[in-house]
Amino acid sequence: MSSLKWLVGGLCVALCVIVGWGTGFAGKESSGSVPLETVVDYIHSVLEADRTFYTVHVVERMQRRGVIESSEQWRSANALPLPAQFFQESSSLAALTGAQVQYRLISLNPINKQSGPRTDFERKALEAVTAHPEQPYKGQVREGGTRYFQAVYADLAVSPVCVSCHNADPRSSKRDYKLHDVLGAVLISIPAPE
Repeated sequence: MSSLKWLVGGLCVALCVIVGWGTGFAGKESSGSVPLETVVDYIHSVLEADRTFYTVHVVERMQRRGVIESSEQWRSANALPLPAQFFQESSSLAALTGAQVQYRLISLNPINKQSGPRTDFERKALEAVTAHPEQPYKGQVREGGTRYFQAVYADLAVSPVCVSCHNADPRSSKRDYKLHDVLGAVLISIPAPE
């Protein structure tokens, strides 16, 4: 579990650096800063790499060897967090850093009903990345008086573990996923300058 904490901690530090770099550490873009579209692409690349590594080289490997299973009840069972839970936990830890980056998994066919689209932007984005997974959907939104730049990236089934979990869960409304299918999406949200 110590390795998991280091991995999540490293992710949080990387996100703080990326977000701080792109927003000039003051929430405003400066003349030498990286455009918000590029910042969210950087954040996504870190998130995707960490999640893929965890899924393929930790969860899949340990389950295939019969060492330990992943489970939704990982806190009370002797189990690894599911990849989606790993993602949620890292998001919660990133929020504690004060970096003001938010990210979560969303889906048109969510297993966890809290992961369904909450806004029209999210629904349109999910439809767009499902049709064209290679193309992220990006735009500005206003929530609670604050403007955010949001980007939605297709979340693919990178491992047979993803496919079997999504197809077998009784809460799943879709049970015919195959490797590399779009399971949903990653939503990244960062404050945008006014």
